[in-house]
Amino acid sequence: MPARKSCGLYMLCVIAAIAAVPTAAFTQTAGLGAAGELVDPDVLRVCADPSNMPFTDESGEGFENKLAELVAVKTGRKSVTYTWYPMATGFVRNTLRANRCDIIMGYAQGDELVQNTNAYYRSTYVMVFKKGSGLDGAEAIEDPRLAGKRLGIVAGTPPSASMAKANLMRNAKTYPLMVDTRSMPSMAEVMLKDLQNDVIDVAVLWGPMAGYYVKEINPDLVVVPLLKEKVSHMSYRITMGVRPSDQEWKRALNTVIRENQSEINRILLQYQVPLIDEAGNEIKG
Repeated sequence: MPARKSCGLYMLCVIAAIAAVPTAAFTQTAGLGAAGELVDPDVLRVCADPSNMPFTDESGEGFENKLAELVAVKTGRKSVTYTWYPMATGFVRNTLRANRCDIIMGYAQGDELVQNTNAYYRSTYVMVFKKGSGLDGAEAIEDPRLAGKRLGIVAGTPPSASMAKANLMRNAKTYPLMVDTRSMPSMAEVMLKDLQNDVIDVAVLWGPMAGYYVKEINPDLVVVPLLKEKVSHMSYRITMGVRPSDQEWKRALNTVIRENQSEINRILLQYQVPLIDEAGNEIKG
């Protein structure tokens, strides 16, 4: 395997990073599951990054690990196993499409590399700042109180457009999207430590990452979901990803999601994931 350049941030970056692979190259023959689908009926085989907290981790501590355990129980699987692969170019091709595993626990809705289940949560980018920093009450990147502030932003992520429109990039500190998580921490963790140490004044990043690391670094930091942006789309629906041919498996997972949404939300909220309903309102625990 080449030197690992893992996103380490969130599933959204995979959509931009994974090279498209022709579906015809992965035509399935009759196998393990129903209707000729190659889905193991006894074991939940999960495709995952081994070092991508708060999502997945080899230790089983990520919230997608916990969700996998729930799905296994609800679909009658006896155990959960993992095919570990870095969340980078080739992830889908070398895991799900190679029939080495049957489900990606978190995948942004709308990408053609996988078949999406129904969304099981919707989250958003957020901005984080210290209490008493003169930003209390700010709800959008366009807020004039951010003028002259040092903002941290992950390169190429949607909030960059709002920051550019508001002329905030001049003082911005940009963090890399793709990092080698074998040898360095998540950029979300680095950014929030920079905020804690006054290297930057505001951190702008994907909500599930922010919620988790804020709790780890300083729970008193203010986390504001970016629900009022006028320039960029900030919220995304997250699904489970399966092979395009696995229709019965997708329907089974949709049933699990529909019948266990409250338990799914409980797990996500334990990890401080900002949850947004379809009306654009934050879901509180």
